[in-house]
Amino acid sequence: MKKLVSSILLLTISFMGYSQIETPQPSPFAKLEQKVGLTDVTLEYSRPSMRGRTIFGDLVPYGTLWRTGANANTKITFSDDVRVDGQSLVAGSYALYTIPNEESWDVIFYSNTENWGTPQVWDDTKVAAKITVKSYPLPFDVQTFTLDISNLTNGGATLDLIWEKTYLGIPFTVPTDNKVLASINDVMSGTPTAKDYYAAAVYYSEENKNIERAKEWIDKAMSMTEKPAYWQLRQQSLIYAKSGNKMEAIEIAKKSLEGAKEAGNADYVKMNMDSIEEWEGM
Repeated sequence: MKKLVSSILLLTISFMGYSQIETPQPSPFAKLEQKVGLTDVTLEYSRPSMRGRTIFGDLVPYGTLWRTGANANTKITFSDDVRVDGQSLVAGSYALYTIPNEESWDVIFYSNTENWGTPQVWDDTKVAAKITVKSYPLPFDVQTFTLDISNLTNGGATLDLIWEKTYLGIPFTVPTDNKVLASINDVMSGTPTAKDYYAAAVYYSEENKNIERAKEWIDKAMSMTEKPAYWQLRQQSLIYAKSGNKMEAIEIAKKSLEGAKEAGNADYVKMNMDSIEEWEGM
């Protein structure tokens, strides 16, 4: 029995000896995943904070290559080929380096992502794209370095960099239109469903393509649907209005309004009422 107790005590002391104290990291890791159109964009970076320090022009000198964060290089990954300021970036991962200046920054997409901070030896052949972006002053301090993806549209977005009193936005475009049109052409050459006709019509309308084709497809979708929902009727009314058929658009919007009231959807009630008022005034 004494031997058993002694063994348990030794095991307990052994485990205690191998335990480690865990404390917060000064620049914690962050990962952001965002769908832009049909393209997956992923950001991986570490986030330093000001902690009473002056950042740009001091801790991060002007005119000097910066890792754009802390620890390992900041990495951005695109699932499709994209364009940044007119320059092509093939699908894949890139280290994001910057050269801050007082009024503008150089932004560099570097194909080698396996560096801790900046590369020991810079290789110009690994520069996939380099652009210059204007920086803007903020009226308040942002304590922690922040990257974000904003201004989302079907065709692109903006990569935001924010820290201290500085903001810059890096716009990029994605190949949504090419992918959607290829999908529409493929499906329409087969046996499209009501859902397919509806999706194609809404996309054509929202992207200001052939509105008569959109009207043809939305009508087909509605004819194949036993009881169109108020949100489907809403899209049909918008397409009719855009095609110049305001009277028909009003009648369809009234049906959508009735359905939205029954469903208790205040947003769609208001949108339909606003549209009806606008179209009746034309």
